[in-house]
Formats: sequence, C-alpha cells, structure tokens
Amino acid sequence: MPRFLIAFIALLALSFGVELTPWAQAWVVTPWTDTVARISGTLMRTFDASITTTGNVIASTASAFAVAIEAGCNGVEATLVLVAAMLAFPAPWRHRAAGILVGVATVQVLNILRVVTLFYLGQWNAAAFEWAHLYVWQALIMLDVLIVWVIWVRMAPPTGPAISTVAA
Repeated sequence: MPRFLIAFIALLALSFGVELTPWAQAWVVTPWTDTVARISGTLMRTFDASITTTGNVIASTASAFAVAIEAGCNGVEATLVLVAAMLAFPAPWRHRAAGILVGVATVQVLNILRVVTLFYLGQWNAAAFEWAHLYVWQALIMLDVLIVWVIWVRMAPPTGPAISTVAA
C-alpha cells in the first residue's frame, strides 16, 4: 500500500506538472477540449439544429446561450487521476493498458454527457446550472473514476505468490 500511494502521488504530481506546461496545453489540452466540444455539439445537433461549436465553445443560435469548456471541465484531470492510479497499481502491463483504454473512454463518455446536460440546464436555469456544474457533476466525474478503478482492480490478475489454505 505505501508503494502504491507514493507512486500514485508521484505520477499525479508529474502528470499535472506536465499538463500545465505551455507545450502540453497547446498540443494536448486545447485539442482535447475542442474535441470534447465538437463531439458534444455533434450529439446535440442530432436533436437541435441550432447548436454550433467553435473551438471550446458550444452555442445555440436559437437562444443566444453558450458555454465554454475550460480546464477542469474537459475531463483531462479526471483522466490523469485514473491513469496515475492504474499505473501505480501492481498489475500486468497488458491489464494496465486495457484498463487505461476502457477507463479513459468511460470517463470521456460521462464527461460528454456532463457537457450536454449542463448546456441544456444552463439554457433553462442559471442557478441550477451553477449548482450542477460546481457540485453534482464534479462529484459524479470523480466517483466515475473511483468506480472504474475499483472494477479494474477487482479484475486484475493476481500478482506475487499465491496464498493457499489447507483444509483441516
């Protein structure tokens, strides 16, 4: 457990430090955020032709309402937490890779659902939007990370010597 915690904290510090560099912002975070906006906008356009996207902004031409997806709302930080936890946990590399692929996809699908629901909530009620944005969805995204990680850990093949019990 101490080895996991040390590795997890070190990986978090490293990944969050790298994420804040101008290079990572320009080459990873901004394109990632724009992609989240584009996918969310595309999904919304199936039901609402008034939706437009430009960069990280999703807008409605019908209501003049818009949201900008910013740092903390793009799913990058939640993804970094999940990846750090999976890399720090002692598991075979094949299991880690599969977990990271499925886990990142799961977090991003939920984050896109978050963006879509917050967009429509914001059109309806600004106070409800703020509350859901700051409290409900932040907690749900991190809960998703925890649930995905726990499921992944429970599916991990055993490592180290097997413990056998002798029947009396």
